[in-house]
Amino acid sequence: MLKQQAGQDNAWWKESVIYQIYPRSFKDSNNDGIGDLPGIIEKLPYLQSLGVTMLWISPFYLSPMADNGYDIADYYAVNPEFGEMRDVDTLIDKAAVLGIKIMIDLVVNHTSDEHQWFQQALADADSPYRDYYLFRPAVNGLPPNNWRSIFGGSAWEKVPGEETYYLHVFHKKQPDLNWENPQMREAIYRMINWWLEKGVAGFRVDAITFIKKDADYASVPVDGVDGLGSIKSKARNRPGIDVFLNELKENTFDKYACVTVGEAPGVPYAEYGQFIGENGYFDMIFDFHAADIDVENGSEWFRRRDWTVAEFREALFDSQNAFAQCGWGTSFIENHDQPRALSKLVHPDYQNATGAKCLAAMYFFLRGTPYIYQGQELGMANFCRSDISEFDDISSIDNYHRALAEGFSARQSLAFVNHRSRDNSRTPFPWDNTVNSGFNQGAKPWLALSAEDALINAAAQQQDAHSVFAFYQHLIRLRNNDYPDTLIYGDFIPLETASPEIISYQRRTASEYFTSVTNLSNHTVYYKIPEGDIIVNNYPQLSSSLEPYQSILIKGTTQHE
Repeated sequence: MLKQQAGQDNAWWKESVIYQIYPRSFKDSNNDGIGDLPGIIEKLPYLQSLGVTMLWISPFYLSPMADNGYDIADYYAVNPEFGEMRDVDTLIDKAAVLGIKIMIDLVVNHTSDEHQWFQQALADADSPYRDYYLFRPAVNGLPPNNWRSIFGGSAWEKVPGEETYYLHVFHKKQPDLNWENPQMREAIYRMINWWLEKGVAGFRVDAITFIKKDADYASVPVDGVDGLGSIKSKARNRPGIDVFLNELKENTFDKYACVTVGEAPGVPYAEYGQFIGENGYFDMIFDFHAADIDVENGSEWFRRRDWTVAEFREALFDSQNAFAQCGWGTSFIENHDQPRALSKLVHPDYQNATGAKCLAAMYFFLRGTPYIYQGQELGMANFCRSDISEFDDISSIDNYHRALAEGFSARQSLAFVNHRSRDNSRTPFPWDNTVNSGFNQGAKPWLALSAEDALINAAAQQQDAHSVFAFYQHLIRLRNNDYPDTLIYGDFIPLETASPEIISYQRRTASEYFTSVTNLSNHTVYYKIPEGDIIVNNYPQLSSSLEPYQSILIKGTTQHE
């Protein structure tokens, strides 16, 4: 089946519920402290019981793990800590038996500096692989320009023994590929098709808007005490990227009945049609406007800002409208690059099952394919580390030192990182109340657990009809089994409310409609509840007012209110 057929109105991937797994932290089957592919295979029945239909597996490729697998040393090999290639085949096959598809990460903006291509490029300046990457001569003994990498520091790393630098938009161990080189592109296409032939259902395409760089390599205005400027204006969603993305699609995705989800930061709404329209580069993309509501606009993520529910609602609805006008979208509140939504979006007094269910009901019926990040279905929250040495994430460590350089105290800098660290979502999954919360049999986990106790764990919640886990099961059944015509394919109608703390919308078809109402605040709000049947409520009762962090879904009794 060709991609054009898969892109019809009722495409299978629109009806999917996708669960993201961070393999290092999901289940350690061999007690070495690191989660692995056999651990995922072991827990497939759990995932089936939740109701998800596709797994997005974060990178398990051969990697030195400088950026936890997003620095790939061999696209055709599995990192030994995760297992072997036969484990991938087993995972695909066993998941299929349970009605679950497998989607993997595709990382093609950069490789690891330990990839054989880059090693040959370093060893011989005349090697054809030198042009697989972006090398530039030094300028007066200094880097070619003042671009700051996404992870902090210069985006240029000096080549030992040469007056030459290579570009890395992210970490210095992640040299950027040169997409202007057709031989490099062909090698990437062969790799992608190899994975599709193996049987993966598609790809989440990492950092794809960075593959085109401004060829003038000019410096940018300085915006920090480090004397550097953000690389984003020179390396993200640059004019001409459409040529690369169209060629990528034509040589790979169009040949298979697969799904593609682009990580596409920096794409304005006016350009969404190019990315997810009828002839778009991808089937879906992630929009981060709502997810990054707590980040100061235009700055690095350690600079937090206050936000209002009205701003959050506007970001959600703007995203929904953009998706609806152009194609299909995604709905999510967490991923491996985000802190836990419960800690970010909910007042501390309600960072519990009530708050977790509120967020679930609020986002799950938006128009688009819903994503659940591991542990989100249990209501996991952020950790709190007492020293920067307790962090693993390179971005967190870089941002801590950047905050210090900007004049913040060590205490302030650590608070920034605790709130926004990517490690918040990467802590080991709590399976039960045994040693290490059942993540393994007692070996020290690669990253400390988010809590010493095991009050929140999958085993307990599976036995509790009122748990966050059971609540997600209910939401999935409503969307996929009971009311798919409306809750998947129905129109999205944003609703105006008198209260700034209320987020309300409808999903509507010609024959039925549903109204979602959420009080995203820590105080009671009077709200005239629409008539109809209450089919979702994260409180045991409903009065004339909405309780703090109460969210309901109402099935209308007539076509029009």
